[in-house]
Amino acid sequence: MKISAAIITFDEAENILAACESVAWADEILVVDSESTDATREIAARCGARVIRNAWPGFSAQKQLATDAATHDWIFSLDADERVSPELRASIMSLRDRDESSLADGYRIARRAFYMGRWIRGGGWYPDYQLRLFNRTRGRWRERLIHESVAMDKGARVETLAGDLLHYTIRDSAQHQHMIETRYAPLGAQQMLRDGRRTSNLQIKLAGSAAFLRSFVLRGGFRDGRAGFTIARFAARHAALKHAILYQFQHQNRDRNDTGV
Repeated sequence: MKISAAIITFDEAENILAACESVAWADEILVVDSESTDATREIAARCGARVIRNAWPGFSAQKQLATDAATHDWIFSLDADERVSPELRASIMSLRDRDESSLADGYRIARRAFYMGRWIRGGGWYPDYQLRLFNRTRGRWRERLIHESVAMDKGARVETLAGDLLHYTIRDSAQHQHMIETRYAPLGAQQMLRDGRRTSNLQIKLAGSAAFLRSFVLRGGFRDGRAGFTIARFAARHAALKHAILYQFQHQNRDRNDTGV
């Protein structure tokens, strides 16, 4: 099993060194950079990574480009703010000792987030399984605007690896709010529109409360104390804003149809 570790980046000078060191065990480190303005590419190259520069086409498209450009068929996809835990590394290394015929086609990995100074257990943030190690001949990235994931071929076998992918996510509440308002909610609304989903004034009003209860109560966010409450509060903000933006899209489309534009 030869593995290419693929990382997509934009202005990740603070993270790329640790990310590359986290996958130093891979047979290849490939970094696809979307025209960073900092030293991301230079740092990655010093780590021994092969660096490709490509204008930003979207999350799924950029990750698929990295998958296609990799030297080896086995792909380990890592975000720049993620790290491989020792237990996960040991699990991946154990696969290399197995006969190829005994391998699955893809492997799911639990992702654990570090937020507000603690590892998060609830709120739907853990185990947050991600399919990140896969044979590219049996799967590819779904064409989605956000929350991209790998879709395996029909009949492909997927197993779960022991060990966590460590996610050093949003730094503070200010960054969390900024990302919701500039990335997650707008892109989420666009994806909902593409999927044919619709919303209403009532759904806008209910979406936030439902998201808060789901995160803090049903998914155990209360176990994480103040961090869990903050996550639930931002989940509510994200849900309400996403529906509000979708509602705007609906009316814009309706107005264009009415005017024949």
